[in-house]
Amino acid sequence: MASQANQASQANQDQTSWHNARLLTVAQAISGANPAIIITTGGLVGHALANDPSLATVPVSTYQLGIALGTIPAAMVMSRFGRRNSYLLSALIAILSGLVCALAIYLSSFLLFCFGTLMAGSYASYVQSFRFAATDGARADIRPRLISWVMVGGLFAAFIGPQVVLSTADMMTEYPNLATYLGLAALGACVIPILYFLRTPTIDSSASSHAGTANEVRSLLEIASSPQFIIAVMAGVVSYSLMSFIMTAAPLAMMHHGHDKADAALGIRWHILAMYTPSFFTGALITRFGSRTITALGLLILAASGFIAQMGMDISHFWISLILLGIGWNFGFIGATAMVTDCYRPAERTKVQTMNDFLVFASVAMSSFSSGKVLADSGWHAVNALIYPAVAVVLALLLVYSRIGRKVKHS
Repeated sequence: MASQANQASQANQDQTSWHNARLLTVAQAISGANPAIIITTGGLVGHALANDPSLATVPVSTYQLGIALGTIPAAMVMSRFGRRNSYLLSALIAILSGLVCALAIYLSSFLLFCFGTLMAGSYASYVQSFRFAATDGARADIRPRLISWVMVGGLFAAFIGPQVVLSTADMMTEYPNLATYLGLAALGACVIPILYFLRTPTIDSSASSHAGTANEVRSLLEIASSPQFIIAVMAGVVSYSLMSFIMTAAPLAMMHHGHDKADAALGIRWHILAMYTPSFFTGALITRFGSRTITALGLLILAASGFIAQMGMDISHFWISLILLGIGWNFGFIGATAMVTDCYRPAERTKVQTMNDFLVFASVAMSSFSSGKVLADSGWHAVNALIYPAVAVVLALLLVYSRIGRKVKHS
């Protein structure tokens, strides 16, 4: 009887996990359009509003900074009010951020526009936790698939975001891109009815790969000092930071080398498609080959994107490198996320997820802030050259950790 009850409980929990994953996938599709809009137009609006051309990418960087600064407050809000209520609150932030950005364009205020993108980043700090929210209470063997499916939502964001830009950028000729940010606010409103139907899962010790010690709560310092966690975070940091660093500079680099706004927008669309399309099978690949192997493959693809970018300045070089950049990010970041979920027990999940995301997005913000400066001072080739040393360090750590793990296993 007890066994039957446990099976029924697990079946119910699996149903809840997949229900939430489906809703979060739709929410990701809508919310994931926001960064596409800001990255495609933020540098262009910044260039129009800033007095110094080197400050053009600052609005995109303040967006990334907003994610980093919002990570810990978002975790505190979610811990106090739960995922569902917190996500509904974050949608209101999204609406307000779009309105502030639109007002900034109307007033020609660079600082206000940066504040608006900072707010949009704060909203994104909630959205970034969608991938972890899908795994709450889920069995370890289905977690990579749940993460992967939520990330599939970004595939549809690749159509929604750039389409909003192309449809609205010149809608108000006197104020270019103002209507685009009104569209960003509308997307925030659209996600509210989706998030309303999220269910609260039962967090059970059986959902953890550390089930035997699930009730023991380790200190954050103890968890953070483990080689497994350090490598997982570094893989996430490098995968996401490099992607952000290159993507922030790409639209301006394309325009500097004679390509128009439509080329830049289409390049970002191809890039975002490449970021999320592999999610249909990334979870299965992780289950089959392991998270470390897929993460390493992602890092190698990131290096390949830099090589293609340095081969020439034709639009094909930009687009192919951005496609490879997206695929590499997908494998690297989802693989790193799966590695993180193996580092904590159920009672430790909030603080570990928060620390991981804070470290990742603080690094992303720093890389984004430096992107425009490196592009202005040293050019597109130098931007891509920085990929190689970062990838080499993490690949070396993954190789050493894998060899140590095999020795321990066979000893």
